[in-house]
Amino acid sequence: MGALALAAALLTPAAVAPAGAATVPPPSATPTPTVTSTPAPTQSRPPAQDPLAFTVTRTFSYGPRARQRMDVWWQPDGVRRPAVFVLHGGWWSGGDKKYMTAVTKSYAELGYTVFNLNYRLSSDAAWPAQRSDTLAAIALARKHADYFSFDPNRYVIVGFSAGGHIATSVGTYKDGVPGLRGVVGISPVVSPLTAYSDGDQGADFDQRKLRQSAIALAGGCLPTGRCARVWSSMEVPWHASAHDAPVLSVHSEEEFVPAYQSELLKEQLAQVGVPMDIRVVPGFYHSSPLYREPGVAQGVQEWIAGKLGTPTPATPATPGRSRSVASEPPSPREVAWREPAAH
Repeated sequence: MGALALAAALLTPAAVAPAGAATVPPPSATPTPTVTSTPAPTQSRPPAQDPLAFTVTRTFSYGPRARQRMDVWWQPDGVRRPAVFVLHGGWWSGGDKKYMTAVTKSYAELGYTVFNLNYRLSSDAAWPAQRSDTLAAIALARKHADYFSFDPNRYVIVGFSAGGHIATSVGTYKDGVPGLRGVVGISPVVSPLTAYSDGDQGADFDQRKLRQSAIALAGGCLPTGRCARVWSSMEVPWHASAHDAPVLSVHSEEEFVPAYQSELLKEQLAQVGVPMDIRVVPGFYHSSPLYREPGVAQGVQEWIAGKLGTPTPATPATPGRSRSVASEPPSPREVAWREPAAH
């Protein structure tokens, strides 16, 4: 049974900057109690050509919960650059931002400011907590755009598998999210109702696991009765609107999250005039392994560049002038993100 038919039946009525870095004033914020720092990536090319030679990495809190953390890679030279927000996968119940470090680094190398997010898992909180966390992280980043050398009106979200579901749900939240120029899903689960249906009798192991994972995301209940509303909120195609961001979705031909899930979203976005590109590559790889297939990452990067433009190159230090990272990070207490239990 397709997602829309099923729906009709169920839903009736701290870091140290590299030497020579420019001073950036800190945002007026209360510091978080703890800031975890990682060293800047190793320089491999001449400083004037290598963004990583000037890149600082640091972990920030965007909320009070343990999972509400993001690693930020940025060049503290005061130049506002477009940004990429990265969301890991893991069935909504696992995964971690550390597994996205290579992806994060690749976008930092291209000159973007990059935010690599953790978010609350389904064992921590039911939907829409995961979308709320992503929106809170974006709100904090945009508020402190100067600190992060970030253009708050030019950013994209890249999500993998379950992270692709969260990314596309942010992209279709209400009638558009300010500054969001595009959403990329790598094997995105854009239709949990389809996953629920596909994971029924005759399904393979991964399809059955995805069905159970969607149930867990909904708080442990099926898409009927009192849970119908949260399942409706989880179903990305039902929330398409005219000011949503364009979408790129990538699937493999034989993976357990099929491209026809993305086709459901493309159909709804087309009705409101929002473009969506679906790319299907041979094989059965899913999520990160799919992204590592020849040509996939390059194609995604080219699509993102088309939405954001080319980042400004790193600015070498002025002789006799030191560059340092502002000592006070943004505080999660500045962001009090709230959204209805279901939207």
